[in-house]
Parts: sequence; structure tokens; C-alpha cells
Amino acid sequence: MVVASLSRLPSGICRMRSTLYKTSNIANITCSSARGSQSNLKHLQRFSTSTTWQTEALDRTRNIGIIAHIDAGKTTTTERMLFYSGFTRRIGDVDEGSTVTDFLPAERARGITIQSAAITFHWPPGEVDGSTSPQAGAQGEPVPRSAYPHTINLIDTPGHADFTFEVMRSLRILDGAVCILDGVAGVEAQTEKVWNQASTYKIPRIIFVNKLDRDGAAFGRTVREVSSRLGVYPAVCQIPWFLGGNGAFVGVADAIHLQGLRWKEGEDGRAVKMAGLQQLETEEPALAQELRRARIALVELLSEHDEEIVEKFFECEEDHLAVSPADIIQSLRRCVLDQSSRIIPLFAGASFRNMGVQPLLDSIVNLLPSPPEAPDPEVSIGGVKGGLRNLLSGDLIVQQSEKVSGSPKGKQQKKKSTSVPNSNDPISKLQSCALAFKVVNDAKRGVLVYVRVYSGSLDRNSLLFNTNLHLSERAPRLLKMYANDAVEVDSIPAGHIGVVVGLKQTRTGDTLVSYAGNKATPPEPLTSLQLRPIAVPPPVFFTSVEPHSLSEEKRMQESLALLLREDPSLHVNVDEESGQTLLSGMGELHLEIARDRLINDLKAKATMGRIEIGYRETALGASSPITTVFDREIAGRKGKAGCTAVAEQLDENDEAPHDQDTLLVETYDGNQIIIRAPGLQIEHSSRGEEESSPLLPPGMDLVQFRTALQNGAVAALARGPQFTFPMHNTRVTLTIDPATDLFGNETSTSALTSAARQATVAALRDVQAGAGTTMMEPVMNVIISVDEASLGSVVHDISSSRGGHIISLDEEVPLPGTDASSASQALEEEALPPIDTTRVYAPPDPFETPSIGVEIPASVTRPRTITAKVPLKEMVGYLKHLRSLTAGRGTFVMSVDRFENMSGQRQKAVIAELRGGF
Repeated sequence: MVVASLSRLPSGICRMRSTLYKTSNIANITCSSARGSQSNLKHLQRFSTSTTWQTEALDRTRNIGIIAHIDAGKTTTTERMLFYSGFTRRIGDVDEGSTVTDFLPAERARGITIQSAAITFHWPPGEVDGSTSPQAGAQGEPVPRSAYPHTINLIDTPGHADFTFEVMRSLRILDGAVCILDGVAGVEAQTEKVWNQASTYKIPRIIFVNKLDRDGAAFGRTVREVSSRLGVYPAVCQIPWFLGGNGAFVGVADAIHLQGLRWKEGEDGRAVKMAGLQQLETEEPALAQELRRARIALVELLSEHDEEIVEKFFECEEDHLAVSPADIIQSLRRCVLDQSSRIIPLFAGASFRNMGVQPLLDSIVNLLPSPPEAPDPEVSIGGVKGGLRNLLSGDLIVQQSEKVSGSPKGKQQKKKSTSVPNSNDPISKLQSCALAFKVVNDAKRGVLVYVRVYSGSLDRNSLLFNTNLHLSERAPRLLKMYANDAVEVDSIPAGHIGVVVGLKQTRTGDTLVSYAGNKATPPEPLTSLQLRPIAVPPPVFFTSVEPHSLSEEKRMQESLALLLREDPSLHVNVDEESGQTLLSGMGELHLEIARDRLINDLKAKATMGRIEIGYRETALGASSPITTVFDREIAGRKGKAGCTAVAEQLDENDEAPHDQDTLLVETYDGNQIIIRAPGLQIEHSSRGEEESSPLLPPGMDLVQFRTALQNGAVAALARGPQFTFPMHNTRVTLTIDPATDLFGNETSTSALTSAARQATVAALRDVQAGAGTTMMEPVMNVIISVDEASLGSVVHDISSSRGGHIISLDEEVPLPGTDASSASQALEEEALPPIDTTRVYAPPDPFETPSIGVEIPASVTRPRTITAKVPLKEMVGYLKHLRSLTAGRGTFVMSVDRFENMSGQRQKAVIAELRGGF
């Protein structure tokens, strides 16, 4: 935050901070741009072996991510952060394609973030050295953390719903997050989704309301939406400064320091003019009055959840304005780290106009946690779950030993009293533990594996054991990434994010450990040590991928394998019926980007086409017994066999015959095949096993006899008599009379197969001529998650427009794609008392009308789940339609349920479409 009085700081800090904010003129940050950029590289190439220095550097580290709905200003805000920290000399523009973090050609062409980018910089500008952090100013007041340099590892994440997995795997390794909201649109669909994902991983967050310079911006309405839609208490730390109360947006009023920050229009944002409360009372009396109300509301909110601020409040004789900024910052930090308080600090600005970014950087350093303060990473070892810090201290391994070893009670009690592992304990020799959260195939550097190191230090040339795949790989090179640029380093210490080059097998979500002595396989139980994996959401959109020729198929499969290693949210499977290779993903844009990567980057010669729906055909009645005799030479040998077949509709309630004449009853691909041979005189051995029959042709046993007939029936059922689709839900009964259908040596297995196929085909044609056949289509079991407001329109669309059947409506269920832990977390959140939005402070908006800024009823945002059965044809392309119906908030998953008969109208429409050049 902006320091209220620079005179209270030590002289060295005062000189440094004077380059950031000057009371009446310009805060010139570019004076340290070159020095800051060079210090970044020097710092990354040198990691000291001093434990004290490493501890100090870790406390001054922030691993944060920027999350938001698409087009809320994430990349624009990141560009300003890099500029003010001295990392860059110019501000990149998303529209021009000149940003640092959006470096992919597809990102610059579309103007959106597709792939999360990691970048490291320092705030305030300067090198994080080993000097002791100042603890107090000249008058004993605590010095804010933003007074001395910190290392910020920042990840800019995508905002489009199709790239939700990219956000999930980035959130998995973050210690804190900045959620950016569009001041015009408020809390949008993807904002709610990423917010729930961050809650799953218990990530501390702050909120930045952006784009307040645009027409229609409503800060107060956005604050109320934060409380109603996100279920938290917004602690309003800044309010927007509109010139004259309803003029242009020129800056923010800081409720913590009771001062106004004003930026000059059209400049790069380095000039920040400050105005104290008294000056605001003279120049902007309405703003000064609202600033007092904001300070009172902030102190009151903190007092409800933090006892220490209550004591400070009483020491100040119950004067809200007299509480020091340092005490408020410390109280905010305690509330942010304790997520049970549900207090989220909220800041204001306009990144594109270069307003409000420097105070946001100060709040990142002051309020968000360092790696040691972040929640303990969850691990599992030997079937026991717990925290990584408990494991390293020896507590978790003691529990695991009690469970596995089965040692005597006295010995168990001795282990339980030991809190620190001894020198012989395998855990004491664990050098590093890291999580691979992203894999990228770089054209120049090869495969890059992004890792977050949770303990120890990951050193170059160390042997890494993959506990998921149970194999070892050496790490020949380590990099620290600056978006698309990289600096080679010797090691990556705990709490930091880096890249390992040269790993051939590691995938997203794998746990990597190194052990003292560089052993290929660490001792038990370290081989079972795994950090909490990254949940992969199920795919909801699919398309076909076809190579240009058969010779290109192998190359295409190899490229798809690389693509799947990069992005596990993509799925590839082969449709057994059509033979198509199907690529599934999170949406149309997701698959479009995958196609660009496949063709342009991986140079695969393939095209993406439309999906072929696997229709079926079924009998509507029964045929009369049809007998055929196959009599033809096969490969120069005479073959002769007879068979009688009956084809009929399969009724699940009818039981198949199981008498002594029945040789086989088997269900295959939804059809039932029965083989009967009356009078075959089967002989059994003394052990009860089938042996032979004297009536079978010479050299043929019963297994060959049954198999030959079954293969004939299966071949005939693969093609229906009317629509040529495979048969489904059909029963075929084959009857062989040994006296009339078997002809000694002339009857071979191939002759039996041909006779069975011909008889079955003839029986199916007889069904068509009589009762007829009809088409069947695959019906999907669909689970749709929407809010209460969209429930009616989605139910109407499913039941009327798409020919679906609503099975059930359930309330308050977790979103599809979440694992069990996230589901339990969602239930815990649902159990929390609702936010009383009438007690939430929100400043009035200029030109506010009764239709804008009204409270959103809790029932409108209540989650609902629709379970339905819908034909697969109607679900192709459904994702885009669902998003339009639900304002982007709807999600769904589906799986094949069964095949159902099609109505005459739908059957005619499908046939017309198929004949129209599909």
C-alpha cells in the first residue's frame, strides 16, 4: 500500500520509496528499470547456499496468479506490473500483439490468453539481497512489507471457459491469486468458476476491479455482486475517484491511508499525485465524505473477524480514522490468510489507463502469503494423507509406519514420541520434492516441464524419481522462465517455480523427488510419496481427426501423443464402429487451438472433420424359420453345410432357453445369439467336461463348431437389411439338425460360418418384409449444472427442442469435473451461513438507477443440476448453445447411456441429412 508518511521510514527506505511515490509530483520508476532488469537475471543465476539468506529470500517471495473472466484485463494488468517493476521498458498492447506473456502466434492473432505464462520480477524494483528486513520505522511503527524488494513469480492464466484446465493446473501450485473483475460487467461466469476452483485449493485472494474508466462502470454494483455471487465479505480498501463526483475517472481514494491517488490522463502512470484527507475535503468534499464512510466500514468489518484490530480500535478511543494504516494492513493480512473469515480485500483501478497498478503491487506484497505461510501442501504416502510439513517433521511418516509395519505397541509408542526423523530415516535424506504442473513442447528447447518445488532444492544433473510412473530421469538443465525467454540456473529452491529440460516421460501432475546419493530408486516409503494430483475435467466437445493418407497416420498419432502430454484435458479415442479418430476437449475454441498446434507446430498432415453418429438398426418383429444350405467350393475344397435361423426383437424380459439342446447363449454388441443342435449327442468325460460328439464332422470339436456358427451370425448382424447400420437389440436363434445340415467331410468350419451368415441375412430380410426394422440412435446420459435463473430455459430446450427426457432436478451439487475433495469442499462452503448483503458497504455509483445496483437474490445464484437423457446428435455443438442460454455459466458432462428407437419424423430427417452429402 501507499505509505502515509514517508518521514517515518528509515532514511534508506525513504530514498527508495521516493522513487515510487512523490507527495506532489512524479513517482519515477524507470530510473531503476535497467538496474531492476539486470538484477533479475543476476538473482536468478545465483542462489546462495546460506540458510539465513534463503529463508529471508523465501519470506520475500510471492507465487501468485491472475485469474478472471475473459477480457477482464489480466494480460493488460500484467504488462503494467512488468513496466513499473522495471522488467520492461515499454508497455505492451494486447491489440497490437506486443505483450510479454501472450507470445504464441494464436494468442496474438486472437487477442486472448491461451497458454498460462510464468514470469518473475521484483517489487519494489531492486535486488532481493540478504539484508535484514526493517521491522520498525523511526517512531516504532511497523514498516510495511512493500517498503523493501520482494520476488514475485506471476502466472497469467487464460480467461476463456475452454481453457479451464490451464487455469486449474496453474492454481494448483499458487500461494495467492489476484482476481480481476470488469467494472462494467461485474462478476461474470468464468469468474465464478475460477473462484470456486481457487476455493478448492484454499488459495488466499484479493480482488482488483478494473476498467472503471469505461462508460457504464459501476464499482458499487460490482462490490455487491462480489458478496452475493462469490459468497465473501468484500473489504473495500479503495473507492474510485470520479472528478466532481460524476466526471471522468482520475484515480482512487485509499481507505487504508486516508488519501487520494490521482493519475494524469494520457501518461504512462508513473506520475502519481497524492492528496491527504484535508486536501480532499477542500477539493473533493463528496469524495472525502465517502472516504470516511469507507474507512469506518473497513474497520468495522475487520473488527468482526479480528480481535487484535478491536484492541487497536479501543486504544484509539474508538475513533475509526485514528487506527494506523499499518495496523489495518496487518489485520487484513491475518484475515486473508485465515480463509474462515471470508474477508477479501478489494481494490480499484483502470489498467489500460495506467491507474491503480502500483498500489495493487503493494497489496500483493503486503497481503498475500509467502510460501511458508501458504496452506500446507497435501501429500499421500503409503496410503496415508497429510501435509508435507508434517511429513518432513516426522509426524506423517510415524503414522504411516504404524499402519504398515505392524510393530508391537511399545515400539509404536516410542516412534510416536519422536517428532523429528533421525539420520537413518529415509525422509531425512529427501533432497527435494516437486510437482510437474505443465508440459510444453518447445520448438527450440524441446520438452519443457514446469515444476513447483515444495521442499529442498532441485539441482541441475540430479536424478529425479517419478513416483507416479516409478522411473527415474536426470535433469540436465534447469531454467527460470520469463514468458517465452529463459535464463539457465543451477538450482531451483523451495517455494519457487522453474523449468526442467530433458525429461522424456514426466506428465502433468507427476510428483518428482530426489534423494541423497543420487540413487535411481529411493527407499520405501518415498516411492509412494505423491503430492495432491491435478484433477482433469471430462471433455464436452469432440471432432474427428483424419490423416491425409495412410502413410501419414503414424505421424498423426505421434503428434497427438505429444499434444495429449501437453494438455491432458484433450482426449483421443478411436470409434470402433466408424473407425474415426475422435479428439475431445473443453470446447470449440479449445479444439481449434489444438488443430492449429497439430498442423502448424507439430507439422502433422491431417484435417478435422465432422462427427459420424453411430446409428443402429433393430427388428420390430420376428421372422419365420429360414433354412439355407451353403454348397460351394472354398479355396479349391468343396464346402457344404445347412442352417436354420430365426431373427426377432430382443425383449429383456424374455429368458433364453437353457435346455440340453442349447449349445450357446451369448450377448454380443447388444444382440443375443443362441445356437441349438437337437440330437447332437454330446459326450462328456468323467470330469464333466464336454469332449466331442460322434455326429460332428471329422476333426471338428464342439468349440470350433460353436465358434464357426457364432462368427457367421455376428457377420450378418453387422449390416442391417434396410438402412445398412449394425443391428442392435436383436435375437438370432441358429438351429443345426445333424441329420440334414451336416455333410461329413464336406462340412468345414468355413462352410458352417457361411451357412449361418446366409441364414441370418435371410431371416433379417424376412423381418423387414414383415414387421419391418427401424433405426436406433445413441442416447446420452447428460448432467447439466446451471444456476436457478437459467433452469427454466435449459429444461425447456432439452425437453422440446432436443427431444430429451428430464430424469431429475437436484439442488446444490458440485460442478462436473471436480474430484471428491473439491466436492466435499463445495459442501462445506454450502454449509456456511449466507452473506448478509444489506450489511456490505458499497459506495454509490454515478448515474445509478434502480435497475442498476439492485441486490441479487440468493435464490437466483443457487446451483441446480439437471439430469436428462438426450440423443447424441442433439448434443453435437451443444456447449455453445448452453453458454448462450446461461450467460456462460452452464456446464455439462455426458456419457453413453443406451440406444433408443427413433421416431418416424426423426428417422426421415436423419436419412435426408445422410443422403445430402454427409
